[in-house]
Amino acid sequence: MRGEDVHQEELFSYGSLETRVPSDHPLRPIRRMVDEALKAMSARSDAIYGDEGRPSIPPERLLRALLVQLLYTVRSERLLMEQLEYNLLFRWFVGLSANEPVWHATVFSKNRDRLLEGAVSEEFFSLIVSQARQQKLLSDEHFSVDGTLIEAWAGQKSFQQKANKDDVLKPPPTDGTRNPTVNWRKEKRSNETHESLTDPEARLFKKTQGAEAKLAFMGHVITENRNGLVVDVRVTQATGTAERDAAIDMLGQKPVSRPATVGADKAYDVAEFVGRVRGCGATPHVAQNDTNRRSAIDGRTTRHEGYAVSQRKRKRIEEVFGWMKTVGLQRKTRFKGVERTGWMFTFAAAAYNLVRMRTLLPQTA
Repeated sequence: MRGEDVHQEELFSYGSLETRVPSDHPLRPIRRMVDEALKAMSARSDAIYGDEGRPSIPPERLLRALLVQLLYTVRSERLLMEQLEYNLLFRWFVGLSANEPVWHATVFSKNRDRLLEGAVSEEFFSLIVSQARQQKLLSDEHFSVDGTLIEAWAGQKSFQQKANKDDVLKPPPTDGTRNPTVNWRKEKRSNETHESLTDPEARLFKKTQGAEAKLAFMGHVITENRNGLVVDVRVTQATGTAERDAAIDMLGQKPVSRPATVGADKAYDVAEFVGRVRGCGATPHVAQNDTNRRSAIDGRTTRHEGYAVSQRKRKRIEEVFGWMKTVGLQRKTRFKGVERTGWMFTFAAAAYNLVRMRTLLPQTA
């Protein structure tokens, strides 16, 4: 017998969100790890919020909402709030009940500076790395380093000549339309003479020959070679030496107590970088760049079996960048400046670690 397609809404719905989310859902282990980290951050959250005034949206809910935005590639915070209205899975993860009202999207903008000044993203990332270390998922001896471009929010037309003391900065050229046509043919543009009016910290840069130059920042990560988890992260302005400088900075923050190796691609095959890595107490397993030049890595390093292993393992760092750009919304930043871009890039690195740890750890109901 055919059933009737009756459109009649139910007035009441019984059952909690906890029962609606399957016991084996992939978000459950991630939620447990996130709650453990947020509980450890309670003291920091108390410090960045005042004791007086109207109660704010709990920072734990804001961070869980930003995390689910990265995990499900929700392109904007306004769309995230729209989905929180009807998506019961998102409500369960954030900590909202089925009937609890959703806050306005501008809450993120108003609280972003507070979370930024409190270094919340950095501590959250560190706590997730600490959980991985407690579960014995990290290697203390073998690491890989690499960098990637993060396209800036600023457009090419905002990249104009810097203002002189005697010259007023001119607005973008216009032909009477909203999106004017600009011809840069035979015009030399460089970071020394030009800057973006939209984001002055963005730099015109291209990472490979033949690629187009874009206004961008540069993100850097260090991964351990056992499971490919991110152990440190940085965002800098895009320059020709930024990758090597950031790598040394990150290695310097981690004193090496045992012989360690650092794998890297050909861009790091520079005598200065190799020497500084050895100065940090590590062995540089850098891919040789011997095209029309002499490599800084010789047979004393390449003859060892561990060098081949490091070269094979270092390629896994591309999995981090691939996930962060295709899923974690980091291909093009939605923020201005190194500091804000770095805050979200660090948070995305923590999200990647959570997804990876969920796969590595045994699942329990």
